Amino acid sequence: MTAHIALAVLGLVILVLAGDALVRGAVNLALRLGISALVVSLTVVAFGTSAPELLVSIQAVLGDAPGLALGNVVGSNIANVLLVLGLPAIISCLDSSVSDTRKNYIFMLCASLVFVVLAFLGPFVWWHGLILLAVFALILGDQIRHAFTGDAPEELPEELEEADPSMPYWKIGIYLGLGLIGLPLGADLLIDSATEIARAFGVSEVVIGLTLVALGTSLPELATSVMAALRKHADVALGNVIGSNIFNLVFIFGVAPWFGAIPVDSEFLRFDLWVMLGTSLILLPFVFFRWRMGRAVGLLFVALYIGYVSFLLH
Repeated sequence: MTAHIALAVLGLVILVLAGDALVRGAVNLALRLGISALVVSLTVVAFGTSAPELLVSIQAVLGDAPGLALGNVVGSNIANVLLVLGLPAIISCLDSSVSDTRKNYIFMLCASLVFVVLAFLGPFVWWHGLILLAVFALILGDQIRHAFTGDAPEELPEELEEADPSMPYWKIGIYLGLGLIGLPLGADLLIDSATEIARAFGVSEVVIGLTLVALGTSLPELATSVMAALRKHADVALGNVIGSNIFNLVFIFGVAPWFGAIPVDSEFLRFDLWVMLGTSLILLPFVFFRWRMGRAVGLLFVALYIGYVSFLLH
């Protein structure tokens, strides 16, 4: 058991490092090819930072553990709201009055509702994925249109702040190679180990996906949001979470069903989907009424997350 836990942690570490390498390589390649920084932030960075979750979901389906894929996406969205925003709020209050994420928040709610409806029409198969990819294309198209019309936010991701448009191609190639090799390797290690851990503890693959795997794949978002909070950039923290949740639902689960059917457990329909929807709705006053996300709110969010995970593992 200790070996499986160690391999799962190793898989997570490889995923995080490989995802970072892929983003660095892809961003610098795009900038060298003359693509604008804003368009890169909406496409290359967004795709790259979702690569670990995507590879985990695909590997789970191919590895005959589709419950891990479903748990990973829904669990990541829950962790993104309660933990990825809760912990930074405890460290440094998030003043959402300076941010305007209303439009993307509405996109996230719409994506969540479409996902819930399709889950009740499950199992997820290729045509479910096609619908979700169509929603993703509409959202991405709107973002790119706003980028070209000058209505997009000026704040760029941290990945672009450290970009080097003059990086030599050989170095870009190394970053891309490490990312493309490391992502499937890390995903394979994580899924195999997580499956064995689930069997050993007698819990379902979905529960392991909702907890261990989801928490691990949310670590990059957590690190980004903590840094945003320390820099007093509430709009970055909120935007990071909202954007990640949209990608998880309509892009990752738009692609994963093409690799195999993903069944939806009845308990998942009764409880976990509604927890995900509830955590999305809990952000409404902070997005529309610009409430401050102070330490009390952060403590409440983290307590809710701990309570949710404890309930799953009881």
